[in-house]
Amino acid sequence: MAKVKYYYDSENLAYRKIKTKKRWKFGFAALFLVASALFGSLIFVLLLNTPYFDTPKDRLLIRENDNLKLNYAVLDKRMDQLDNVIEAIEERDNNLYRTYFNTAPIPEEERKSGFSGEDRYAALQGYDNTQLVLNTTKRVDVLTKELAIQSKSLDYILKLAKAKNKLLSAIPAIQPVMNENLKRMASGFGYRTDPFTKARKMHKGMDFTAKQGTPIFATGDGVVAQADNRASGYGNHIVLRHGYGYETLYGHLSKYNVKAGQRVKRGDIIGYVGSTGRSEGPHLHYEVHKDGKVVNPLNFYYGNISAVEYVAISKLANQENQSLD
Repeated sequence: MAKVKYYYDSENLAYRKIKTKKRWKFGFAALFLVASALFGSLIFVLLLNTPYFDTPKDRLLIRENDNLKLNYAVLDKRMDQLDNVIEAIEERDNNLYRTYFNTAPIPEEERKSGFSGEDRYAALQGYDNTQLVLNTTKRVDVLTKELAIQSKSLDYILKLAKAKNKLLSAIPAIQPVMNENLKRMASGFGYRTDPFTKARKMHKGMDFTAKQGTPIFATGDGVVAQADNRASGYGNHIVLRHGYGYETLYGHLSKYNVKAGQRVKRGDIIGYVGSTGRSEGPHLHYEVHKDGKVVNPLNFYYGNISAVEYVAISKLANQENQSLD
């Protein structure tokens, strides 16, 4: 039962009942309802932010986060496979290609180094999965750098291979006169009897006897440095500069098939056998020079003769007989 309230009427000297107006009652009721609604909303918001209640949006985010972790795990496995492939290429690069071309290997620390500076990854900090994303990003950076280094290394190996091919083409590796055109191998490299003075002196090349006009071949790729008769004793002669320190000389020619400044390939006909200059008969005097020093041409005949032919020529060349020039 609601309490009845009174007030004292001083004019009439009596107590009278306090009558509440209806609009006040409605106002109090409305205020109560509004306060209750606000309180309920506050409680609802607080409950939503507790870990005990998940909204559909929260569940969606959780599922997306789990998928993200799974995708990163799959990516990590693929990077492991890629890492194994790169390691195999790097091993061949260091231990096969660079060994073959006599080039220093790339240090492991240079290949595996990442990128310096923490600011590079500052944007990845402060998230729930920061460490996962950070580790994966760093691995991708390292793999990217490894691929870049390996790509440059293979470009360098390709240049070395091309240079190696040029070197192999430049080496005087064949006989200057074909075996079927030879009468005999008259004299080899070393001390021989001079045909004119009969004194024992150094013979700086090899003498190949053949018919006048027999073709003479360039023994390696090069440029014709000389094609004249201005060198004492050699008569008509040709000097080829092959590069890499190699030069060859072809003496006593009957005529030339090239001129100074002309480029030639191994196997090109550069002249013909003769007996010009200080010579006792038709033959080719052939010399090989390496870094300014005369060397034994016999060491270079591996491009067009068999092992049996090489042994036979070697026996003849090493006999101390009389040279033809």
